[in-house]
Amino acid sequence: MVDQRPPLPSVRDFATWEPVLRLLLAGDTGRCAARSVRVAGRIGRHGWSLAVRGRMSSPERDAVECIQRALARAGVEEVAFTAEVRPDGRTALRVVWSNPAVEAAIGRPGLGVLVLVDGSLPEPWRRLPDPVPGAVPASSVDLESLERTLRERLPDAIGATEEEIAAAEARLGVTLPDELKVLYRVTRARWEDRGDDYEAGDRVAGVVGYDILALDDLYSVDAAGRHSRWELSATRAAVTPPDAAVQGLAGSPGWIVFGTNGGDELAVDLTPGPCGHTGQIILVDHEQSIGAELVADSLTDLVLNRVREEGRDRSGDRLPVVAKVGSHGLRTVQAAAHPALEVLSIGVWDGAPFSLAPVTGLPRLRTLTARPGTLADPLEIARLTGLEFLELGPREWRVLLDAGAVPRTLSAAAVAAHDDQDPLHGVAVANELLALWGRPRIIETVLEGELIPATTALTVGVESVSGVPRRERGAVRAASGRGPRPSPLRTPVPRIP
Repeated sequence: MVDQRPPLPSVRDFATWEPVLRLLLAGDTGRCAARSVRVAGRIGRHGWSLAVRGRMSSPERDAVECIQRALARAGVEEVAFTAEVRPDGRTALRVVWSNPAVEAAIGRPGLGVLVLVDGSLPEPWRRLPDPVPGAVPASSVDLESLERTLRERLPDAIGATEEEIAAAEARLGVTLPDELKVLYRVTRARWEDRGDDYEAGDRVAGVVGYDILALDDLYSVDAAGRHSRWELSATRAAVTPPDAAVQGLAGSPGWIVFGTNGGDELAVDLTPGPCGHTGQIILVDHEQSIGAELVADSLTDLVLNRVREEGRDRSGDRLPVVAKVGSHGLRTVQAAAHPALEVLSIGVWDGAPFSLAPVTGLPRLRTLTARPGTLADPLEIARLTGLEFLELGPREWRVLLDAGAVPRTLSAAAVAAHDDQDPLHGVAVANELLALWGRPRIIETVLEGELIPATTALTVGVESVSGVPRRERGAVRAASGRGPRPSPLRTPVPRIP
């Protein structure tokens, strides 16, 4: 028996993309004028980023989900795409496939960040806490009062044994502060100890205002888990002022989490800042990427509701370590030059291009981002010997590549585009950079068709690596064969201050 059903839509067929392209063009009232229109977006198996006005209708959502199903069948996690639509409807659709060496852009079209060194992290996410030899527990620590208060509030709780506490210390590689040991001697906070007594769970959580983790579940804050993507973090800095109670870190082996509200983490701090106390209580905000907020000087203070009211110091990026030059920042590179400078970003600027001579030789400069056309001489970058992240336009990268002057200290890089350029412009340059580090290259496919009222379109597929295309003529396909509609998906966008 011959299967008469139409073939399932392929992500490499123009007809599969046609409904989404029409969706993106719907808000462009000038499409019939004598000009081409460019649209762009990103669609993954678990979300999408599309410039769509208002809430999607069911047919519009179906169009996106049709592509998601096609990606799933092809075993592809995510694609970025741009399409240029001419006034007569002729359309060239460029699709860039996900790549293990490319960190996809968040919430916008574009190539994303090229991760040149596998597994690398920005410097602030690699930084370990500074030792503070004079740090001691707060004077408010009162072990007897703490234990008495806990036993009054949790009279039926089952406490941990000394052997269980010692096992937790061995697993974590730290000595737990005495106050935390008192807490777990009163309650080991295991759910199985409470059975169906949900009020007992509420009483345990009420002790500190957060769900207390079981002793076996204590963990330290891992910096890599706090928004460590290069795109978001390369221009961030970890700063600890001399009067700080908490070190401005992404994570620390001495931040021992013992409570949570499902997002934020409550921890004892064994690596305090210059003006902090050993064992102080801090809150690690899940919406922040660096640092933590001092909640109480001690666990005793927290249990007795003597908490701090002042918020966390957020002045780190206002210090000279992070500088922005351009129309919305400093007016010269010289004004940004400082021995402690770590990050230099050159933004929108309508004046003469900048020279990088003032920042040559700065010992801590690790990140440079420069909008296309803002550098007088890109070859000056070769004299910046400590760069780990560099973002430039395609022309600036071309100068460095042709001169063999791409800094080999880089761990990650990005190819920026002008606002009026195709956001995927620069694939060839990106592939040359990836090749220098022996990383997998970017593959793109070009699909050509016509956005006409008919339900079918002739498809031509072009796959290329390093800008050398290979053409394959496809068949006429219909954009049909939708399967059951899956549940709506959204793209999670981490918030970075």
